[in-house]
Amino acid sequence: MIKGINRQVVEVRETGSDYFERILFFVKPEYASVSDGKIRERASLIAGKGVNTPATRVKKDKKKEILKTAAFIVIGFAVGMITALLF
Repeated sequence: MIKGINRQVVEVRETGSDYFERILFFVKPEYASVSDGKIRERASLIAGKGVNTPATRVKKDKKKEILKTAAFIVIGFAVGMITALLF
């Protein structure tokens, strides 16, 4: 099914990423009257910010894994002490 939609689209080809060759931004109708240069500048700015997101996510995952490992060590130690005291 094909829908007819009249939207302004901005394409950013210089993403600065090895993974993505271009990004498409769909401009909200209420901002369609803003100058083309300003919209392209804003799109490029947003596209540039997205490049560093995966590195931040990796750091959060490392912290989570360290906390999980520490919790398992403490629980294992407690179970071992209880077992030793009972037998």
